[in-house]
Amino acid sequence: MSVRLKIALTIFITGALTALGVIATVLFAFQRFEHETTYQRADAFLGRVVAMYDSLFDAYERHPEEFNGFLRNLVLFEPDTQLYLLDARGTVLSSTGTARLPPGFKVALPPVQEAAGQPAMPYVMGDDPERMDADAVIAARPVRRALIRNDEPLAGYLYLVCHHPVLSEGRLQVFGSTFAKPALAAIVGVVVLATLLAAWIIAAVTRPLRQLTGAVANISQRGLDDGVPGAPEALLPAPTPDEFGQLTAAFGMMLDTCRRQWAALRRLDHFRREGVSNLSHDLRSPLTATTACLETLEGRWAGDAAREADRGLVVMALRNTRNAARLVQSLGDLAQLDEPEFKLQTEVLDAGELLDDIALRFGERAASQGVALQAQHPGDAQASAPFAALDIELFERAVANLVDNALKFCRSGDRVTLAAQRRDGRVEVSVSDTGTGIPAADVPHLFDRFYQSRHSVAPATGEGGKGLGLAIVKRIAELHGGDVAVDSVWGAGTRVTMILPAAPM
Repeated sequence: MSVRLKIALTIFITGALTALGVIATVLFAFQRFEHETTYQRADAFLGRVVAMYDSLFDAYERHPEEFNGFLRNLVLFEPDTQLYLLDARGTVLSSTGTARLPPGFKVALPPVQEAAGQPAMPYVMGDDPERMDADAVIAARPVRRALIRNDEPLAGYLYLVCHHPVLSEGRLQVFGSTFAKPALAAIVGVVVLATLLAAWIIAAVTRPLRQLTGAVANISQRGLDDGVPGAPEALLPAPTPDEFGQLTAAFGMMLDTCRRQWAALRRLDHFRREGVSNLSHDLRSPLTATTACLETLEGRWAGDAAREADRGLVVMALRNTRNAARLVQSLGDLAQLDEPEFKLQTEVLDAGELLDDIALRFGERAASQGVALQAQHPGDAQASAPFAALDIELFERAVANLVDNALKFCRSGDRVTLAAQRRDGRVEVSVSDTGTGIPAADVPHLFDRFYQSRHSVAPATGEGGKGLGLAIVKRIAELHGGDVAVDSVWGAGTRVTMILPAAPM
């Protein structure tokens, strides 16, 4: 969910809850106002009645049958009200209502006493004898006898019940014309105004964030290289005095720091690659000359028994010199492959055919070690040929490194298999062996440069790697747009697979 949608939903929900709260408040206030005005009118009416007729209780006792008619005459001009005469315990003695109440019917006395007491209340809700399922606004005044007795200071109460008015059809039409239509128009106006205001707020709030997001995406695509035309800082929105402006300024400072650090890293990396390349180039000539001299001495002393001890030293020096020469060669190759300007010279070829050539190249060495080496081809004639865009020299170098590693760790009687197959739009080139395998703890680090396992001394040759062969394989695979995977079981063998994009058929 986008920030704009979240803000819009927040504003909408807040507005809806506010509108509901306002409506509820208005309805509650209107109902309270209606109750208060009804109560004030009823209380004033009872006050006038009590003031005019100070012997109501005596009149009831003299003529109880005619007293109901007297009460009806009193409320003749007070619609939606019923007047009752209660005794001191709340028993209904006389009523203007049409409902026949059971003898001894009582109303709740506390609301009556509250309405009749002092100080005056805003309004009081009490029992409606005709509609006992709901409260009604009531008013009450104490009624005393004309002759006050010491033992009975209060004879009863004059009790007025105000019914909730029921609107007739005509009054509903009036209500609709005077309230509903204006209210509806006001609500529509408020909704339209709130929508426009929300749209403006959302656009104003999210515009700097959208600009900053676009600038970050643009910089991510263009990178921080100095060669990119135009400073990345120019893509940032103009800073403003609000929080988004502070975020933009902070991002600009971070971007400047990243550019400076990136430039320093590039200079150091260029110096490293250039230094390694120059060192590799400078060491090749003396190592080649040293190797030639040692080979000459080794050849001269080959049949001389007196020089056998010296020949052993020469053989050791020759082996170490050749290892050093291979290490220097690998360092130079890896530095060259790391160059940003390095480009592949690719051709669309059948990877399986190249594996045949590599198997022939290592066939004699494998036979001398007693290792069976073969290039395996899919037995299914319907299988698609593993065509891929390959740099022949680099591809053969990568597979040769894998085969060389496999032969180092194979014993007599083991087997090395080369295979290439097309699967799911990819070409998988694998070199598998039945040699000693690789410990599980070493597998994640195999392609780290200069990483050597503690078990990396090859049992067949007594020579260990320098931690660059597999790093070169991985780099070559990456240059082809692929990757490398390893599957190994300690003591049972290893399978290394180069996964490359397949060429369209």
